[in-house]
Amino acid sequence: MEQAQNRDIILSCRNVSKAFGGTQALDDVQFDIARGEVHALLGENGAGKSTLMKIIIGLFKADKGAITFDGKPYHAKDPSDAIRKGISMIHQELNPEYYLTIAENIFLKREDVRGGVFLNKKATNRKAQEILDHLNVKLNAKTLIEELTLAQCQIIEIIKAISFDAKLIIMDEPTSSLDSEETEALFNMIRHLKSQGVSIVYISHRMDEIFQICDHVSVFRDGRFVGSDLIENVDREKLIAMMVGRKVKNIFPKTECAIGETVLRVENLSGKGFSDISFEVRAGEILGISGLVGSGRSETMRALIGLDRLESGKIYLDGQEIKIRSVRQAVSQGICMVNEDRKNYGLCLHRSIRENVSLPTLRVMHRKLLINKRKEIKDTTEAAQSLTVKAGSMELDAYSLSGGNQQKVVLAKWLMAHPKVLILDEPTRGVDVGAKSEIHNLMGTFAAEGMAIVMISSELPEIMGISDRILIYREGRLNGEVSRQDVLAGRETQETILAREF
Repeated sequence: MEQAQNRDIILSCRNVSKAFGGTQALDDVQFDIARGEVHALLGENGAGKSTLMKIIIGLFKADKGAITFDGKPYHAKDPSDAIRKGISMIHQELNPEYYLTIAENIFLKREDVRGGVFLNKKATNRKAQEILDHLNVKLNAKTLIEELTLAQCQIIEIIKAISFDAKLIIMDEPTSSLDSEETEALFNMIRHLKSQGVSIVYISHRMDEIFQICDHVSVFRDGRFVGSDLIENVDREKLIAMMVGRKVKNIFPKTECAIGETVLRVENLSGKGFSDISFEVRAGEILGISGLVGSGRSETMRALIGLDRLESGKIYLDGQEIKIRSVRQAVSQGICMVNEDRKNYGLCLHRSIRENVSLPTLRVMHRKLLINKRKEIKDTTEAAQSLTVKAGSMELDAYSLSGGNQQKVVLAKWLMAHPKVLILDEPTRGVDVGAKSEIHNLMGTFAAEGMAIVMISSELPEIMGISDRILIYREGRLNGEVSRQDVLAGRETQETILAREF
């Protein structure tokens, strides 16, 4: 790939290297971004993208290399220093202050103080509301963050970064929890920033977005710089091959399985955010759930497994009506769910891989008052190996793994419970192309073994690629069903499905 010439470079990284112990995370990488440019940075999990960005914002210190920003040598002591110098980053894993308002989050540590002592809440709320209104975000600045959806929290984090008047904003998987309408709103924000001369580093595993919003693209692989070019000079297949070092023929591999008897059937389920939901899923079937964020998809599944209160409706498992009032009851009945937010709800990040995988089955590993450690090590190791979790040791903390491997640990954890029904909410959110394909293959394996799978996804190509049937949610209700045969025959497309989501 050849670099485009005559670009007004605002940030330049040359021969940057970083090692963690014996692992070389970055090896003499280079990266340039021009003023007013949206630049995609691609690579599999572990390719070094996040490491370089964390060096730029001052979280890590490079072992060697040089960085210039806005024509001057650049080094940030910490993220606050980077912000003062004009660089802000929106992280994939959000960490807002949930008990503060939107306005307080946006201006955290930059509060309007009267007389150097008292917070001027009125002025803070007014300024925040002006920003929200200017960006056409229909939220009240006085709303507590804990009252927002994950997608709305993501938007507030983006607005917070914009409010710093940064010259360069790094966006790490900014649309991972946004639906199509919210994604388009984000793209409009990005276009506005670009018109103001702001540069955007755009990290995403959603290839369609790269071609829709980015001007330039750079690719890292295994901690090394692979190449960089104008987006118009590359195609999807070429970028994927550069990222993984090989051709990936099918990102959405579908394992053909024999569909058996109905395992789970629900009738007229109603609760907060959904009403009158009825469906069934059979052994060996992957049932896809499509719809906008907030359409009731996740809310239905949370109530189904006892996380939230179910107001009415009936649940049948293997033909028998069951009652579920807690997650423990759901798991004991054979219904498990992988939550979309693996960091907060799927993993204990500072516990070992072994401890995370064994959590749902600790009761069966008890030997009187003690855990049967030998059995725990054997069973968790076998579970992790069956899902090809890449880790040097089962005793490594979960936070040290890449996003794809963290997701596999969550899957291994629930597989230890031997579920009849496995609900997957955004199972490939924030994982790279290679890991995404692996997870899809695993889903096919589970289905072939007779498991009934329900998959929620905001990516229509994913839903259409591996589902046997697709249910479409709209404003808390079901608004249609699509068969795999209709998709394969071209009678149903992304456009026809999307039309029923709005």
